[in-house]
Amino acid sequence: MRISQRLVLLVSVPLAVTVTFSGLALAPATSQAVDAHRLTDMVRAAQAASDLAHDLQRERSAATVLVADGTGADSFRKRAEATDDSAARFSARRAALDALPEKARGALDRVAGALSDLPSLRAQARSGSSSLSALVFRYRILIADLVSYRDGIAQAEGVRTDIADRIHAVASLSRAGESLGRQQVTVLRALSGGGFTPASKRTFDATRLDYDDAVRSMYTLGPAEWRTLLERRLSGSRAVAARRLEDQAARSGTGQELTISGKEWSSATAERLDLLRSVESRVDDSLLDSVASERNRLTGWAVGEALLVVAALVGAVVFALRLGRVMIRRLRDLRNAAHEVAHHGLPETMRELSSPGALAGTTPEKVAERNGSPLPADGGDEIAELGEAFNAVHYETIRLAAQSTRSHERFAETLVGVARRGGQLTSVMVSELDAVQRDESDPERMKVLFALDHLAVRMERNTNSLLVLAGHGQGRVRASDVPCSSVIVAAAQQTEQFQRVSVGAVDDIHIAARVVHDLAHLLAELLDNATRFSPPDTEVGVAVWRMYDRAVVAVVDEGVGIPAERRAVLNAELANPRTDVGGVRSMGLHVVAKLAARHGIVVELRDSSGSGTIAEVTLPAAVVTTGPRNGGSDEVFTPTARPAPRGRGTLGDPRGEEPAPRHDRPSGRPASGPSPHAEPAPRRPADTVAGVSAAGLPVRRPRRHQDHAGADASPERTAAAAPPAGGRPAPRRRDSRQIADVLTAYAQGIDRSTTGRRGDDTAAPRTHRRPHRPT
Repeated sequence: MRISQRLVLLVSVPLAVTVTFSGLALAPATSQAVDAHRLTDMVRAAQAASDLAHDLQRERSAATVLVADGTGADSFRKRAEATDDSAARFSARRAALDALPEKARGALDRVAGALSDLPSLRAQARSGSSSLSALVFRYRILIADLVSYRDGIAQAEGVRTDIADRIHAVASLSRAGESLGRQQVTVLRALSGGGFTPASKRTFDATRLDYDDAVRSMYTLGPAEWRTLLERRLSGSRAVAARRLEDQAARSGTGQELTISGKEWSSATAERLDLLRSVESRVDDSLLDSVASERNRLTGWAVGEALLVVAALVGAVVFALRLGRVMIRRLRDLRNAAHEVAHHGLPETMRELSSPGALAGTTPEKVAERNGSPLPADGGDEIAELGEAFNAVHYETIRLAAQSTRSHERFAETLVGVARRGGQLTSVMVSELDAVQRDESDPERMKVLFALDHLAVRMERNTNSLLVLAGHGQGRVRASDVPCSSVIVAAAQQTEQFQRVSVGAVDDIHIAARVVHDLAHLLAELLDNATRFSPPDTEVGVAVWRMYDRAVVAVVDEGVGIPAERRAVLNAELANPRTDVGGVRSMGLHVVAKLAARHGIVVELRDSSGSGTIAEVTLPAAVVTTGPRNGGSDEVFTPTARPAPRGRGTLGDPRGEEPAPRHDRPSGRPASGPSPHAEPAPRRPADTVAGVSAAGLPVRRPRRHQDHAGADASPERTAAAAPPAGGRPAPRRRDSRQIADVLTAYAQGIDRSTTGRRGDDTAAPRTHRRPHRPT
């Protein structure tokens, strides 16, 4: 059986069952069950409303006595406390209600507002500041809203007619109780006032009529057992005595003093209200039982239908699983194998291919075959065909990756060959230039020779960049640490516009011997980029400061800057160097990233406060040292001329200072350095340099061959190479506040210098802008 047929069976059977049972009465039955649950909650809240109304009637009677006679304060307080308890229970029931009918919702909103005003009403009753009629009227409105809620729940959705009639009957019984309560208060007011007034007499008669109408409505709508219960309770001796007192009060005319006592009337009417309340409680319980029974019936029907639907669905699912069990298992195996290949097998193979020499002695086809077929392809259905297709894709992916790796290796080998041949040619050219310079005496021709010499240095840097891109190093090993200032000078001499590089404040730190050449190459790339993309009349500043366990080198230019989005992309590439050869257009970026990753150096481009960009190079503790390990300095990275004062020198500046000689070349000719027999002394700048060319390059003074021999034994060299007495002083630590103050003052001085230079070309020598302290 084909997969398409199994899928049709797997989907059609549950779908047919679902469609069949969706047409049944599951949704109506569920809706009716939900409505029955809501109605049950409403009836429970109605019972709480009935209790609250009864307590309010008692509180109203006590308030009438308190306002009319000034007595009964304790009774009023007890009635108020009972009312508060009933109000709390009613509020709890009310909070659980939802989807109320409009009439019931409006009544509950009015009840909530009246309950919030109840404390002020009680305060008026205690102080006597309110008239008795106003006091009674406010109680009457609150109780009427409670009765209105009981009557309004009959309009809820899903209420059967017989249940609605019973709800109306219970509400009528509540209205009858309220009529007796109003009648009780009206007679008490008449007793305290010396008789009925015309208005109170009309109110008394209206309460009798309302009571009779409410009882008749209850007889009409309620079931027979309710009528029997009400007649039996109201036919007792206590109810008859209260009815007799009511008739006596009714026979009293307007302005006539009543012949009944207030105490007797209050006691009889209270007993009558209690009897009516007992009937109302029994009726409420009966109504709740009816509603709960209907709710249980509808819930059972809905649950039964739901169980039937679930049983049908389970049967359909079991049937579908029996048909599709084999297919599902094979699809699961196919998925797991694909995930294993995607998340583990293929990445592991790619890592192996990216390692050097991964394809030694093999071919891309053999590598792809060695990885095998990751997915089983047994069977003759679509799943097997899918496994075969995935295996073919996997094979071709490995083969293409291996072929790409071979292409990259060949390209890297080509780069290395080109770089090394270029380095050899550069060494030959440098040797020829040295030979020509040694015997040249014409200053103009010496200028040209020095320019060619500087061009050879730049060609050498370009050759080293190709080696770095190809994953190789320069192959040079130094024996001693080098001062950071000498490394910066060597880096600047590898740039085209080295005369624009201005060295600022440089702390007394040394660079580890194994990192010297790579750090000089890294800084040369940054300085070359800064000089190329900044105005030619500006300087590029370099500053170095030590920060406890690390050192920071900042290269600052005054170019147009880099947008924030582009700067973020460049910083990401600097933090994560590419593993391939990289693009030629951005060769310097990839060279810096690879060199920084090689030694744990962090390079980050930052925005400057003005125009331009700050390239911040953070040197870790393993790269920074406090001095050379062998107690001396390296000849190649130490300028022969007297170094410029810290923070003020500009490389190649013709104003009284001479640039350092070019660093060592891979020409095979040994650089001048200490001899095992004698300490050679360098020639004085006045003896070796005739001047400075227009391009800022030093012009050597021609000398005879015998001068070479005599210069090597100069005592000045020995004196200059001797370390100071007592050893190198320990570097003074500065806290962050001192560094910030120094940098701020330096930046202000640079701004003033820049402003003055723009206004007057003959101003004092300019200084570079101090880079911002890294955050």
